[in-house]
Amino acid sequence: MIDFMLTLCIGAVIGYMFFKLKVPGGMMVGSIVGVSALNILTGHALMPAAAKLSAQIIAGAFIGVSVEKEDLIRLKKIWRPAITLVSGMMILNLISGYLIYKFSPLDLVTSLMCAVPGGMSDIPIISADMGADASKVAVMQFIRLVAGIGVFPGMIAFIAKRRHEDVRPVKVNTRKSAVTEDPTLIFLTTMAVAIVAGLVGKAVGIPAGALLFALISVIILKMTKHKAWLPKWIKRLAQVLSGAYIGSGIFMADVLEIRFLAIPAIILLFGYFCACLLIGWFIHNKFGMTLKESMLAATPAGASDMALIASDLGIEGTDVVVLQIIRMLFVVLIFPQVINLIVLLAGR
Repeated sequence: MIDFMLTLCIGAVIGYMFFKLKVPGGMMVGSIVGVSALNILTGHALMPAAAKLSAQIIAGAFIGVSVEKEDLIRLKKIWRPAITLVSGMMILNLISGYLIYKFSPLDLVTSLMCAVPGGMSDIPIISADMGADASKVAVMQFIRLVAGIGVFPGMIAFIAKRRHEDVRPVKVNTRKSAVTEDPTLIFLTTMAVAIVAGLVGKAVGIPAGALLFALISVIILKMTKHKAWLPKWIKRLAQVLSGAYIGSGIFMADVLEIRFLAIPAIILLFGYFCACLLIGWFIHNKFGMTLKESMLAATPAGASDMALIASDLGIEGTDVVVLQIIRMLFVVLIFPQVINLIVLLAGR
C-alpha cells in the first residue's frame, strides 16, 4: 500500500509540474517520467491492474461526454469528408505501422499502435491492454502530439497564405455543455453508467473493451437523457493513473531502447505529413472545404487543440472540430480491433 501511494503521489506531483509548464499531455507525460524514475532508482513503483482499468473507464467516459448532439446532426452534412478522413487515417496507420515494424526492433502490435492517430491519454493505455510496449507507444504518441500542435499549423498557415486564403485570427468557437441540474448527481450518474458498462466490456474480453463500452454507454446516456458530465479533474486523474501504470513498468533497459525510436519517429512524422497534404487536398478538391480547413482536419492532434488552432487560422465553422471528434471516436472504437485482428492473422 505504501509503494502504491508513493507511486500515485509521485505521478500526480510530477504530472502537475509538467501540466503547469504547458507540456502537451503534461499530466500523463509527467506521470510517466516521475514514476519511471522512481522505478529505475528505487524499484518501488507499484500500480495494480485496477489502475489501468480505471483509467480506461474514465477515458472512455470523458470522450463520450465530449460528443454533442450537434455533432451527430452536423455529420449528415459532412459524412463524405468524414469517411475520407477516417479511411485515409486507417491506411496511414497500417502503412506507417508496417514500415516501423520492418525498419525497427519493435514488434508488430507495438509498431501499429505507435502509428495510431489517436489521443495521448487513450492510445498508450489501450496498447497496454493489447500486449504492446506501452512506454514506446507513449513516446511516439507524444511526438505525434507535439508535431500536431507545434509544427503542422504553421505549415498549413504557410500553404494557405500561398493559396491566398485568409488566415487572420477569429473569435474562438467554444464548446460548452450546459449543466443545469445538480452537477454532483449528474457526475455520479455518468460515472456509474461508465463503470458498469466498462466492467461489462472488460468481461467481454475484446481489446480496450472497458474503454469502448464506457464510451458508448455515456454517449447513449447523453443523447437520450441529455445528462452526462464529468469535471476536468477526473480526466487529469485518468492521465495520472495511465502514466503511473505505464511508468511502473519502465526499467533502465527500456530507457536505453528509446534510441531505437529515431527511425520510427521519422517514419511516423513523414507519414502524417503526407497524410495531411494528400487527405487535405483530396477533401478540399472533392468536397469544397477550404484547404486550411481540410488540412487541419487531417492534422494528428486533439479536437480541443484544433478548436483553438482553427480560430488562429481564421476558421470560423465547427467542421474541423466535428471531423476531429469523428476521427477520435473511430480511432478508439475501430482501429484497435482492426490491429488486433491483423496481429492475430499474422500470428505475431
